[in-house]
Amino acid sequence: MKLEQGPFRVTLAFDGREALDVLHREPDIALVLLDVMMPHLSGFDVLAHMRQSEQWRHTPCIVLTAAGQEAQHQRALALGATEFMTKPFSPKKLYLRTAELTGVAVPSATEGDQ
Repeated sequence: MKLEQGPFRVTLAFDGREALDVLHREPDIALVLLDVMMPHLSGFDVLAHMRQSEQWRHTPCIVLTAAGQEAQHQRALALGATEFMTKPFSPKKLYLRTAELTGVAVPSATEGDQ
């Protein structure tokens, strides 16, 4: 199950600088997914920028990482992450959590969600 297959409009950024550009360019973003290990600016850097901005202070943010270290989890939460997920994670869990945080209704039984 991919976010692009559901009711979500997905915009990709391939590094931290591009993520900030997308935030400035698209003011109606309902949720941000950040990888901790992005080039140029880390997910932590982007999250810190978001939380310092009046516009993005309360936007839900899910932080993703391949390194499930407790220190990274605590740092993400301290910076204001709404959720922290360690890779590999269940695509269905990400989809359902995204729907919950954005207020999108999803069917209770989704076909092809493996």
